[in-house]
Amino acid sequence: MKLASDWFWVARRDFSYRFIKIKTYYCSTLVFPITKAKIHIFIMIKSILPTILLGFFASISVAQKKPNFVFILADDLGIKDMSAEGSNYHETPNIDTIAKQGMRFTNGYSTCQVCSPSRASIMTGKYPTRHGITDWIGAASGVNWKRNDQVLPPEYVHELPKEDTTLAEALRNGGYTTFFAGKWHIGNTPPEQHGFQINKGGFHRGSPPGGYFSPYKNPSLKDGPAGESLPIRLANETAQFISSNKDKPFLAYLSFYSVHGPIQTKPKLWQKYRNKAQQNPHQGDRFIVDRTQSVRQIQDCPIYAGMMESMDKAVGIVLKQLKASGVADNTVIIFTSDNGGVSSGDQFATSCLPLRGGKGRQWEGGILQPYYILAPGTTKPGSTNATPVIGTDFFPTMLELAGMPLQPEQHVDGISLVPMLKGQTNPDRVLYWHYPHYGNQGGEPSSIIRSGDWKLIHYHECGRDELYNLAEDIGEQTDLASRQPEKAKTLRKKLNTWLKETNARMPVANPKFDPVKRAQQDEKTRTLLKAKLEKKHARFLKPDFKPNKNWWGSNVTED
Repeated sequence: MKLASDWFWVARRDFSYRFIKIKTYYCSTLVFPITKAKIHIFIMIKSILPTILLGFFASISVAQKKPNFVFILADDLGIKDMSAEGSNYHETPNIDTIAKQGMRFTNGYSTCQVCSPSRASIMTGKYPTRHGITDWIGAASGVNWKRNDQVLPPEYVHELPKEDTTLAEALRNGGYTTFFAGKWHIGNTPPEQHGFQINKGGFHRGSPPGGYFSPYKNPSLKDGPAGESLPIRLANETAQFISSNKDKPFLAYLSFYSVHGPIQTKPKLWQKYRNKAQQNPHQGDRFIVDRTQSVRQIQDCPIYAGMMESMDKAVGIVLKQLKASGVADNTVIIFTSDNGGVSSGDQFATSCLPLRGGKGRQWEGGILQPYYILAPGTTKPGSTNATPVIGTDFFPTMLELAGMPLQPEQHVDGISLVPMLKGQTNPDRVLYWHYPHYGNQGGEPSSIIRSGDWKLIHYHECGRDELYNLAEDIGEQTDLASRQPEKAKTLRKKLNTWLKETNARMPVANPKFDPVKRAQQDEKTRTLLKAKLEKKHARFLKPDFKPNKNWWGSNVTED
């Protein structure tokens, strides 16, 4: 053993001279005479062994090299927006490739139904109740809440806590070069103050101030040529970073503004998807009113579909660069969204069916996300996993894939998914959500628990509970709370315990609430506002539709 150890030690430091010396020493100690034939064999071994050992050491180097990470985070993207998840209208071949080549978690969740809380959870590995960002940063709260609602939403943290070690900081401390592009929206402190060495486009705003075509009016991103596409620009910045850092481990965090409003696309893409919708034109209403807000029931918005294609094309640019740089086989790719698709409120741009609701709402359409992990050499292509997982799990998973120690005191609400990525099973655990606010999309202040197939929603306005069996009722149409009172009671008790343990902030009664006025508002939502929506969205498909003179400034350059 000592001889072998010395052999490798010498070979690493002075291969040409000392290696020959060691071989001569080794042969001279043989107990049998060295014949002419044996000398010929020795010479042959001497000539090929350096090549063998170089290959051996190279294999060790590859095995020990840290994997790169490309984390792609979409904004307001519904799980049913991808063709890999069943959309027959949107076209997403590049995103689908990640799902098909990696593992697709069919019960993958964000930690909130709106953006800032779930983004902070990815960065910290903590539930919103712990890091304190429980609503999108900028939303009114407390006494500043002026809407006529039953409760006043509580105050919340407006900044990513500095005392937390972020995912980027952890990887940077582990030798990674860190890059951020796109939407930040986790406070006024920029990505550079939370572990990212390079930032292209991230600042406090959640919506692109200049829209989706240059000039961007973004203080962290220089304007490109007039009409340049924002998602394409972000992808090109990411590709350039990959090309420049291919020889060292990196984290490229591509956080699209897409497909957040405003919805904008090029006329060529609008025409493509307008024609596609007309092949099987929808008959009747596009919207229904579900409790508090109109909700889109069909995917046929050509503007939104064009945005989907642009974002998918941008993903393709990054995937192509990984291959061109020779690092695709050593790069983990993650794709997810921060919350559900905008089926109501904002732009009313997509449908999340068969899931109920969408962004801002407490049902599956608001929190169930595309959740794809492609880890070369670890994940089996085309594999799926039905275990419920959540946004806090990315942090420990990436640390383990990087060969770094976990930080359970930081990512306290996350677990490493590496065993599942390798095909092993993990026992189901209980997942929680707390959104004590009103969503712009009709969401109601609520807290949620999922245990196995059971999901309970507790409403803070009136104190009632809804209970669903997701295995049998993914659309959450049949409330079982009255039929399964013991199950509801057990889950509610667990939820209350968790809320107390995590010091969850609660809404309080609104002393100015006017129930009569609220009834009038609800009637207006059911009638006048719905009628306006139907008219507006039907117009998107008219052959002479034109949003403005130059299509939001896009009629200048090609992507």
